[in-house]
Amino acid sequence: MNMILHGIEAPNIIHTNTLTENLSDIQDKDRFDIVLANPPFGGKERKEVQQNFPIKTGETAFLFLQHFIKILKAGGHGAVVIKNTFLSNSDNASVSLRKLLLESCNLHTVLDCPSGTFQGAGVKTVVLFFTKGAPTRKVWYYQLDPGRNMGKTNPLNDVDLAEFIELQKTFADSPKSWSVGVASIDSASHDLSVKNPHSAEDVTYRSPQIIMDEIILLDAETTDLLAKIRGLL
Repeated sequence: MNMILHGIEAPNIIHTNTLTENLSDIQDKDRFDIVLANPPFGGKERKEVQQNFPIKTGETAFLFLQHFIKILKAGGHGAVVIKNTFLSNSDNASVSLRKLLLESCNLHTVLDCPSGTFQGAGVKTVVLFFTKGAPTRKVWYYQLDPGRNMGKTNPLNDVDLAEFIELQKTFADSPKSWSVGVASIDSASHDLSVKNPHSAEDVTYRSPQIIMDEIILLDAETTDLLAKIRGLL
């Protein structure tokens, strides 16, 4: 129905579980030039399904990402929505999958989306833009900030993405965008966390007097509590 509403009147839909296809069975004739996907995440797949993938995990989104990389032709382009924790999770599957993505594809862009961009996701999301066939040399990040709360009645629109689209043409730096060379990415964890170097940390320090007053108050509470305990002995 969603495809019909967007002008694809005769979609070629096959009712199946894509993840049941063994990656080793995918041939050149099965590959595509472009993959645009918002795969389900948070779900769990059975052990027998995980056997179809070199990187075994129950997380459906991670299995789908492996599938997308495999079905792209050399030089093919992918844009995939995934939860932002994928960029930094330390479990073996996440680390291995980030390594695969960086080594087999040019992950040229990471779009960091605000909470509420995708309804029902339950977590913040990012969009990974990559080209298959050459390793990543540099990753360009853009931190999307529409300046309002996102939701069903206030969804993302073309205006919100205008700056991203313009800056992404040249991978330009701005207060919301920056680049990270692959050489500076940890070779063990392949951590791709979104860390805007242009954002100044807003840290509020308490005065020494306030800290001393709090210590005195806590000491008094501790003394009172010990006195009550002593009375029970």
